[in-house]
Order: sequence, then structure tokens, then C-alpha cells
Amino acid sequence: MTHILVVEDEPSLCQLLVNNLGFEGYSVEAVGDGLPALAAQAAHPADLIVLDLMLPQLDGFAVLRALRERRDEVPVLLLTARGEEADRVQGLSLGADDYLVKPFSVLELMARVKAILRRTRPVDRPPLLRSGPFRFDLPRLEARREERALDLTPREFRLLEILITHAGRTHSRKELLQLAWEADARPTARTVDVHIANLRRKLGEDQGASWIATVGGEGYRWVAPVEIQPV
Repeated sequence: MTHILVVEDEPSLCQLLVNNLGFEGYSVEAVGDGLPALAAQAAHPADLIVLDLMLPQLDGFAVLRALRERRDEVPVLLLTARGEEADRVQGLSLGADDYLVKPFSVLELMARVKAILRRTRPVDRPPLLRSGPFRFDLPRLEARREERALDLTPREFRLLEILITHAGRTHSRKELLQLAWEADARPTARTVDVHIANLRRKLGEDQGASWIATVGGEGYRWVAPVEIQPV
């Protein structure tokens, strides 16, 4: 299993990253400062480090410098509140693979993580998922009904991904908000309802079939069996 080390001292953001990376199937370890990060990497080497630059004691630049000095070539994605070009250049020159400036979209962060891992740890393409008349290609963000591509927004696809990869499990509105929206967004439970309604319409539920069930007025569940089909 791909192991990711998150180095972030802001508790709410750290938990958001841990939740979303864990949802994607990664093994995640989180620490809040530079020295614990170096210790964690030495004890259990990660396949990728998500590294905040602004840490309380040993900052991200120092962590990155220490990693490269000890010849640890682990890929590093920098998170920074700094927008200055000099900081970005310094991070990349020290050996970072990519960076994101806060505030950022969780969807974008996940895309950056996957892109870095594809470059550094090439693996076979994941299988397709099928459910009823639908086919889902998660790496390509593609969903089809029969042979017709569904015109989904990134947010709708993210919600769909959460539901189909945990078919039969009820996700509360709060959980969907945490998994599908970025930390600095201010969505409400009603926002989830609106997106689910749009998703249902695009799936064709207005034609009689029901794929997403509302459970007890509290959350949503994908009701059809999901099968893995190797490519």
C-alpha cells in the first residue's frame, strides 16, 4: 500500500488531508513539525511527503534540505501560504516535486498527489468499476451510462466516487462535506442535497431507476452492486 507522510501543524487542515488521502486508499501518517517528520521518515519511509513550509520549529525548507542531504529522494509536495516566486523557486531547487499555495482545493491536491505518484511509482492502470448500466474510470474521471459519457462537474464526480467505492454504505451529509469540499469552503448540508439532486438527474434517475438512496433523511448511499472489471 502506498504510504504518505503528512507534515502539517494546522490541526483542521491536517485532519482534512488525512481523511481524504485515507479515503483514496493510501496509508497515512501525520506529524506536526519538522523533526518528527524526519524521524517518521527514517522509521517508516513514505512513498510521498506532503510538507507544509511554515512549521513551528524546523520549517519545510530545512526538512527538505535534510532529506536530500541524507540522499532520501522521496517525492515531496510542498504546501505554503507564501505566494512569492522566490519561495517557490527555493523549494523546487531544494528538490521538491511540486507545490500548492494555500488556500487550495482538495480536488487539486489529490490530482497533484496522483500525478506525482504516477511519475515516481509507475503502476498498472487501476481496474474499471461497473454498476448497473454504468462504467466508471476513476483515474480518468470518466463516467458512462451504456456508451454515453456523463457530463459531470469535478464536484459531482467526487461525490459519485465516494458513493460507488463504498457501495451499500451510508455517508452522512457532514461526511460528504468533509470528503468532497476543501477546507476553506463554506458549504452547508443543503449544498450536498443540491449536488446529489443534480447527480441523480445526470445519472438518469428521472427515468424511473434509483441508484442513490436517501437514508433516514441523514445521508446518501449507492444501492446497486459494484463490480471490478480488470482493464
